[in-house]
Amino acid sequence: MSARYLTTTLPYVNADPHIGFALEIVQADALARVWRAAGDDVFFSTGTDEHGQKIYEAAEKAGQEPQAYVDRYAAEFRKLKEALNLSNDTFIRTTDPAHVAAAGEMWRRCAAAGDIEMREYEGLYCVGHEAFVTEKDLVDGKCPDHGREPELLKERNYFFTFSKYQDRLLEYLSRPDSIIPDWRREEAIAFVKGGLEDFSISREKARLSWGIPVPGDETQIMYVWFDALTNYISTLSWPDESGNFKKYWTDGQTLQVAGKDQVRFQSLMWQAMLMSAGVKTTDQVFYHGFITSGGKKMSKSLGNVINPLDLVEKYGTDAVRYVLLRHVSPTEDSDLTLDAIHEHYTAHLTNGLGNLVARVMKLAEEHVPEPIAVPAIETLLRGDRKTFESFAFNEVLDRIWHEIGVIDQVMTNEKPFAVVKEDAERGRRLITQCVEQLAVIAQRLAPFMPGTSEKVIAAVRANKKPENLFPRI
Repeated sequence: MSARYLTTTLPYVNADPHIGFALEIVQADALARVWRAAGDDVFFSTGTDEHGQKIYEAAEKAGQEPQAYVDRYAAEFRKLKEALNLSNDTFIRTTDPAHVAAAGEMWRRCAAAGDIEMREYEGLYCVGHEAFVTEKDLVDGKCPDHGREPELLKERNYFFTFSKYQDRLLEYLSRPDSIIPDWRREEAIAFVKGGLEDFSISREKARLSWGIPVPGDETQIMYVWFDALTNYISTLSWPDESGNFKKYWTDGQTLQVAGKDQVRFQSLMWQAMLMSAGVKTTDQVFYHGFITSGGKKMSKSLGNVINPLDLVEKYGTDAVRYVLLRHVSPTEDSDLTLDAIHEHYTAHLTNGLGNLVARVMKLAEEHVPEPIAVPAIETLLRGDRKTFESFAFNEVLDRIWHEIGVIDQVMTNEKPFAVVKEDAERGRRLITQCVEQLAVIAQRLAPFMPGTSEKVIAAVRANKKPENLFPRI
């Protein structure tokens, strides 16, 4: 049995949950379920990122104190656990006292290593990114991601000596499995070879008060990224280096799941911080692509934002999990519209799996005298595990839907419903074979669609037709 640690990034709580983060957390959940089914000891973490200037400004605009504001939005993200049937073991908030203490310890260790220096800096600051940018990052003088001009700031901040870690990061990235997919690893290597610049890790408290104070300097607040990145180990009770931290991070296998825009933060800045603090680096980071809608980036102004909670309310948990894991590429950008989601639901779930289960189990209930034995999940997942661990969730589901199609062909071509009336024994054999194949499919669906898997298995064990799995909408 292996100890495995798995974490998503922490979404920023300045807006409601969006479909891109739902993709990330459902991918992570599917992996956690596969590993647990195989007998591994898994610690699965997620949570919320709650400090920084964007949060402060959003709270001010809403007429709320920052803590009240983040409490409200953190509650929205907590809803994802039930809405998406997530199996995470913990939900960390960067305003948690234990995390605040851990961020302070990370700072002290990096400072003790000689990697934190006070400097005066003048530059263009993008509030949206909460980072300094250069002229070459701008389009027509504005940040292309946020559509606003950066502010010219001059202040004294603490800097992390990122440039010292160029060689060590290249050595870390030389491991082929350090980043999946490989082209993201090549992207990280190219960034490092282009030369690393030391980055600011604090802000003046007089300008921004919402954050964690710098240890030993009450005039400065930690830069939100330096604070937030520490969550990946603070959630394991670090700096206590025994218990969960030793079991899952030091001695276990670690995997972080993140969006493709996170490569610099997760695989470079965070790894350099760990090196500086004398902590083991992350074993592997998996980067997924973005979800667009109608060929455009989702935005409130375009009216094409898809809220996962709204989708769950309309189609149900497993339908949303199914669409995200089969009809969205694990690594490339994918386009998803409300019309496409409805089409997938109707074609593959209502008319597909749901209809097939109803037909087969109705025949079993009427003509098969005893329930069949359901095969063990461990055996069934063994064949899918390699594909799972290459993060090709859609390929596994394609194979499962192929098997669904095979049973459907048996029902259409061999007509067990007609055969059983003329030759009861042969008809029962055909129906039993279909039920046996359905049971296999139900077990293989468990990591993707756990609720549906349980309902189909329960129907097989009871030898009864279940209630409609996917009602027509």
